[in-house]
Amino acid sequence: MRKLTYKKSGVDIQKAGIFKSKIRTVVRKSFSKGVLKDIGGFGSFFRFPKEKYRDPILVSSSDGVGTKLKIAVLANKHDTVGIDAVAMNVNDILCVGAKMLFFLDYIAFSKLEEDVLIDVVKGINNGCIEADCSLIGGETAQMPGMYKDGDYDVAGFCVGVAERKNIIDGSKIEAGDMVIGLESNGVHSNGYSLVRKVFSGNELRRMSNELLKPTRIYVKPILSLLNASARGGSALGGKRYTLNAIKGIAHITGGAFYDKIARILPKDVNVRIDKSAWQVPKIFRLIQNKGGIEDKEMYHTFNMGVGMVLIVEPNSVKAVISKLAGFKLRSWVIGRVVKGRKEVEII
Repeated sequence: MRKLTYKKSGVDIQKAGIFKSKIRTVVRKSFSKGVLKDIGGFGSFFRFPKEKYRDPILVSSSDGVGTKLKIAVLANKHDTVGIDAVAMNVNDILCVGAKMLFFLDYIAFSKLEEDVLIDVVKGINNGCIEADCSLIGGETAQMPGMYKDGDYDVAGFCVGVAERKNIIDGSKIEAGDMVIGLESNGVHSNGYSLVRKVFSGNELRRMSNELLKPTRIYVKPILSLLNASARGGSALGGKRYTLNAIKGIAHITGGAFYDKIARILPKDVNVRIDKSAWQVPKIFRLIQNKGGIEDKEMYHTFNMGVGMVLIVEPNSVKAVISKLAGFKLRSWVIGRVVKGRKEVEII
């Protein structure tokens, strides 16, 4: 009679334990003073800094990297997708004005390839450091038969905090406000199912450095703007924010301009985007021309070079753009708010 073991079924618990012990030294680099325990327990411990807030509201998000991972596997380049996992989450809760506290990851695979997974975790940890949050735990799930050998999935969950009175929900947006677009780092983490239809495997491999650029993390520049606004103003070369200058923030991900900006609008206004206001990066034109994709589909799928949108009162536009430039982040006035019906127009 054949004697089966868990290892023979495809799950090597001992090897997984060795991997987890190796990543402990990696993730400690992102720990803040709020982290109370090392990773590896049944739960992750984080001390909430209640003394810093009067009326704190916890804000959370969960998201993954998607089929961009297929290109990482194809190119055998795994050191940036972890940054994507963090960015997709922290940029989302940033849209309501939340400061990041901690992050948990989820990595699933069929066969444990230690070097690949360590690269992924290093990316996650680097993303957490960039977002000023702590990687305090997660799950590495080995599931033979669920994924092809070499394939894996990466997702994450983050928790942040915002003062209730400072939460940004778009409700104060009104006709006359201006729309500022913040430069993306390329395709980011959306639209890759379409990208993989447009290009052959060899083309994807050849273009992998461009396609695997990590999603830009906007935490530090945006929180700097919000902190200045919440304090009632910050002088910048003679320009000054006014209180509540930033009325809405949209992370341009799935659904892109049409869906993500509309999500934050009151019911009586539209946003009118001028697509000539910035130069669309070459990668998007290449995708569009090779795939024969219409303009509307492109702006409904990809960020087109704008990874985050701010809706700002007119008097604060110059100061906001100047502040962003101090973070070496390019931005442009790309549109305005007009009377309408909670829609986005691109002209």
